[in-house]
Amino acid sequence: MISDNDIKTQVEQELLWDPRIDPTHIGVSVNDHVVTLSGFVHAYSHKLHAERDTQCLSGVLGVANDIEVRPHSRLDAEIAHDAIAAIALQLPVSSKTIKVIVEHGHVRLEGTVDWNYQREHAQLALRHVHGIRGIESAIEISHKAIPADIKARIQAALKRSALIEASGITVEAEGDAVILSGKVRSWTERDEVERAAWMAPGITAVTNQLQVGS
Repeated sequence: MISDNDIKTQVEQELLWDPRIDPTHIGVSVNDHVVTLSGFVHAYSHKLHAERDTQCLSGVLGVANDIEVRPHSRLDAEIAHDAIAAIALQLPVSSKTIKVIVEHGHVRLEGTVDWNYQREHAQLALRHVHGIRGIESAIEISHKAIPADIKARIQAALKRSALIEASGITVEAEGDAVILSGKVRSWTERDEVERAAWMAPGITAVTNQLQVGS
């Protein structure tokens, strides 16, 4: 199995390879195949890209992203204005139910949407807004009627996906919440399973307990 030192080298090389990131001040340490990213970057998007790049590497079982965002100074009002505009561009209809609160560069999103993808897109829309130090989403998903066979529907969706090996995945449904457990081959597959579960109608919570391993 790949060693911690080899993983550290791979992470450092991957961060250098990605033109979206300035890795000059990013530190990398590895313990038992869990990577810790430290240091600082000047844009929130750089922090997200660094984490995603690390997750996709072979041998990585976990990532602790302790990178600090030190953006060039902007007024909270300016950040809020740009954040509202970015969300409206991404979600022209549902953006009207989302509230943006900014304090010292930290953005908090509140409100209600119909689907989880809308909640995710609201956060994604803010990746390139300058001045953001961190994002917290308190957006809730509105309750809808849940089909009686919701568990079977999710399992069928997993089996249809070419990106997922469904045999090692267990799905449990408790009301409007889903619990995923078992083992997957990669972080990409883990994310894809969760995405598929969120597509089910009426689901307001997904607990992802899937473990990454061979």
